Amino acid sequence: MRTFQTFEIQKEWGNLEKNSRTTQPLKPKQIRICLRAMSLNYRDLLMLRGHYNPHLPLPLTPLSDGVGQVVEIGEQVTRFTKGNRVCLSFCQDWISGAPDSKTLKTTLGGPINGVLAEEIVIQEHGAVLAPSHLTDEEAACLPCASLTAWSALFTYASLRPKDTVLLLGSGGVSIFALQLAKAAGANVIITSSSDQKLERARKLGADDTINYKKDPNWGKTIKKRTGGVDHVVEVGGANTLAQSIKATRPGGQIALIGVLSGTQKKLNLLPILMQNIRIQGIFVGHRQGFEAMNQFITKKNIRPIIDRTFTFQQAKQAFTYLSKGVHFGKIVIKH
Repeated sequence: MRTFQTFEIQKEWGNLEKNSRTTQPLKPKQIRICLRAMSLNYRDLLMLRGHYNPHLPLPLTPLSDGVGQVVEIGEQVTRFTKGNRVCLSFCQDWISGAPDSKTLKTTLGGPINGVLAEEIVIQEHGAVLAPSHLTDEEAACLPCASLTAWSALFTYASLRPKDTVLLLGSGGVSIFALQLAKAAGANVIITSSSDQKLERARKLGADDTINYKKDPNWGKTIKKRTGGVDHVVEVGGANTLAQSIKATRPGGQIALIGVLSGTQKKLNLLPILMQNIRIQGIFVGHRQGFEAMNQFITKKNIRPIIDRTFTFQQAKQAFTYLSKGVHFGKIVIKH
């Protein structure tokens, strides 16, 4: 046996420290992956701070998004061979269809140890082949942010050419949704508090932009401009949902994804009822969706937008940078 390095939330939340772990023999259907790169999500910051689920046992290795090379396979493994480059599924046991409560507890980065490590061992069904046209840094961005955007627009909605999509902010999910929606021929409106970020979004194909700090009633403004959008990728949460409802056409859909602005606030339900608006919770997505998405981004030659890359030794700095909320696209850690 040998040892490998990992970062862990140890005796208390917010305490991220490096540790050594000893490798363990593989079970028949397990694979060992030498991790090459991983990316951060807002969920990881909540997890680090103990705001996501403070009752989880510690120590815990954080991060859910990762890519690596299969370096060892169990004797009954059939999905992969040594040398394959794979992305890990966020929800390890969710293969397809609707999840159950047991499946939803098999998520990397909490409660299962995540990918902020040199290697990881998982069951073979918990990974997919990484798109060959992407670098390790790019492929590491796919498991959560990209699949969440895909699920919102394609798995739980039927995005069509010429549909209008509203995206909130310029984080990983929203920028992936912009790329996916434009590749599918949709019209995209995106919001931000930064005119500089809005300009970058326009260069990526956004058809319209709006600064929500300059226009606090942006939902009404968007409704006037468009007659109501077909889809909203709602990453803000409690403090933005009312505006997203205002922006949505009768019969439109809001994909409820994030809680960046909070989880609780009084909400008038009448517009949802009177306009037949559908609100769909999105919890990333299943492996089947992951594989379908990878085929799409390969066909369309989509490449994730990376804001900044840190080394494995700079993991703490990466979390600090994420907490500032100034990024455009994804934050990556690379070995």
